[in-house]
Amino acid sequence: MEHETWIAQAEAIKEQVVEWRRHFHRQPELSFQEVQTSAYIEEQLRGFGNLQISRPTPTSVMARLKGEQPGRVLALRADIDALPIHEENQFEFASQTDNVMHACGHDSHASILLGVAKILSGEKRSIRGEVRFIFQHAEEQVPGGAEQLVEAGVMDNVDAIFALHLISWLDTGKIGLLAGPVMAGNDAFDITITGSGGHAAYPHQAVDAISVAAQVIVNLQHVVARHIDPLRPAVLSLTQIHGGSGYNSFPEQVKLGGTFRSFDQSERNRMPGLIHQIIDGVATAHGATCELDYQPGYRPLYNDTKLVEFAREAAVDYFGADVLEQIQPTLGAEDFSAYLRKAPGAFIYIGSRNGAKESDFPHHHPRFTVDEDAMETGLKMLLLLVDRWQNTQNLLD
Repeated sequence: MEHETWIAQAEAIKEQVVEWRRHFHRQPELSFQEVQTSAYIEEQLRGFGNLQISRPTPTSVMARLKGEQPGRVLALRADIDALPIHEENQFEFASQTDNVMHACGHDSHASILLGVAKILSGEKRSIRGEVRFIFQHAEEQVPGGAEQLVEAGVMDNVDAIFALHLISWLDTGKIGLLAGPVMAGNDAFDITITGSGGHAAYPHQAVDAISVAAQVIVNLQHVVARHIDPLRPAVLSLTQIHGGSGYNSFPEQVKLGGTFRSFDQSERNRMPGLIHQIIDGVATAHGATCELDYQPGYRPLYNDTKLVEFAREAAVDYFGADVLEQIQPTLGAEDFSAYLRKAPGAFIYIGSRNGAKESDFPHHHPRFTVDEDAMETGLKMLLLLVDRWQNTQNLLD
């Protein structure tokens, strides 16, 4: 088994992986703007040798390691974008860009995958088939970088794909696995309610868009409660309301915004019609009009059962059974689901929670950080998956 040599190399370069992470953390870039990040990744990859490097989009990078022995194609993906959040950490390597920070661990994901590429690039003779390294832009912003990369052909001829996500609700050293539904589809919607405006002293002469909006908000709660099977997890949340600027007048318009999340594609497909039915009925009853702009987001993410078991065995063989955590599905969303339209895959959580290092803040929080020791677990886990893949030729038969 090659993994003993590879694991030794992982331990030798773990400080380099941390340095990469801190570099990315200092210089975060938003979705679709990862110009310097992708250029730095490409520069590092070119220094490794034996890799065929391409730029599928202006701010993403793909590297292909073609072995000297025949075999299948395994893809590994890391996201690289940051978030529009002002960092409150006081690290020496804190973000140097106002109102932009790596608050979800993508700096770590990119660094881990660079480490895997560095180690495997020197193992060309022992590689069977191909290992494909995908450094993806814009995971945080719909329509998402994954969809663009699939359209650009990064998944052509791929047999399976894995991704890791460091997670702050799982202790450092733990590995979270789940077969089947893991993350939900996330759709967004905007509602515009139009009344006639008017003076607050004469409500009978106006169509009050604010009171209509209030009725819309209440009635939309019945979409999930009365239109969806309670055994199918789903949530509809109103998260925005905008309207009015004076104390003595009704605004002509009120705008609402929200999200619908579900693991069931059929529920997602019928949701625009259900929402429109309710808001149109409420608006008409009060003499107002309404418009709905429904924006489909990422698809639900389903892990392949065989690949989850494959990953479980790899983790147990090296780390021991105690590292495994049986996680629960979440109504959060991830555009890794786009790759799974082309090949089976598994999305794996790597624990990064350590109260002593204050790495227990939630994702997308201005104090978010990772326990950098978790990166070594992620690095080794990906190497173990590649090694096991090399030696399990009939896995997906």
